Amino acid sequence: MTEPAGAKESQAREGFVPRSDRPHLARIDRLRRALGKEVVLLGHHYQRPAIVRRADFVGDSFLLARQASRAEARWIVFCGVRFMAEAAAVLARPGQEVFHPDPAAGCPMADMADPSDVEEAWETLTSVLGEEALVPVVYMNSSARLKAFVGDRGGLVCTSSNAERAFRWVFEKGKRVFFLPDEHLGRNTARAVGVPSGEVLLYTFREQGGGLEEDEIRRGKVFLWSGHCHVHVFFRPEDVERARRENPGCRIIVHPECPVPVVEASDASGSTERIVRFVREAGPGSTIVVGTEVNLVERLALDFPDRRVLPLAHSLCPNMYRINPKALADTLEGLASGAPRGAVNVEDSVRSGARKALERMLALPREG
Repeated sequence: MTEPAGAKESQAREGFVPRSDRPHLARIDRLRRALGKEVVLLGHHYQRPAIVRRADFVGDSFLLARQASRAEARWIVFCGVRFMAEAAAVLARPGQEVFHPDPAAGCPMADMADPSDVEEAWETLTSVLGEEALVPVVYMNSSARLKAFVGDRGGLVCTSSNAERAFRWVFEKGKRVFFLPDEHLGRNTARAVGVPSGEVLLYTFREQGGGLEEDEIRRGKVFLWSGHCHVHVFFRPEDVERARRENPGCRIIVHPECPVPVVEASDASGSTERIVRFVREAGPGSTIVVGTEVNLVERLALDFPDRRVLPLAHSLCPNMYRINPKALADTLEGLASGAPRGAVNVEDSVRSGARKALERMLALPREG
């Protein structure tokens, strides 16, 4: 049987697709045609190529949530982890519904910051500094409840691309930052905006009082929650050294959720959007080594076959990988049959506080 025109090119851009996935991908294609403009499909950069190729929009978590709120579709299907689908639900317009193909696809880093633990930390820090001295800043990679906690206390959300702007916004008010849940993004951001290392303190939520004495709290300018992304702490400075040794002349870019020594040893760091742009602008014949989730790295290698795009190390997010073709096809089948599954519901009180935190981020002045 002769393959349709463009089929080989399409397969090349999707990478290897297991035989067991192919019937489900065919179901997705059929259901997308049947549902038409009623549904918009969002795909995070870390999804497998076969799902990314079928998404209406591809990007990082906030860009996708914002795109969803502007879409005309009645149903939004978010292929990412749980907090991303929640953010889309917070920003969705009345009449829109958000669906998540696998509710068990959570984010371990987001789960490291339980709102009750954060509230205890807030009380510890503000009992020394006063509530007016401290502003909570929460990374996009967090639950809707945590965003609401921050929003209700005058704080805001940030992404890895605008974290520096968020920190400066707080400092311009003459206040201090309580950043959560990712220690490493917080430390890299504080370093980037010139905060002395002695004024950047780690609040270890498993320890009494966060492991901090009152005199330490008084001298702190940035307080970091002791959370991390297991995908990005996997990378080590030795990986950077090995990459340079094995690929003379290569350029190395890593995500700012990596530990500071990895960022310092690399040529650049940035959000998933910046990583994509870095590879795109590198030019034919370049060798780019990327320290982030391997699905994005492999997809960039497929997208730019005229240059070498290599992973710094093989680090996979198993929760992102839970969104497989069968789960997506089943979600679309539920919408088409009138028996939807995987709806993402956010309580009104949580939605209100989380939306305030997101809107403050949107109001940040743009740089340059």
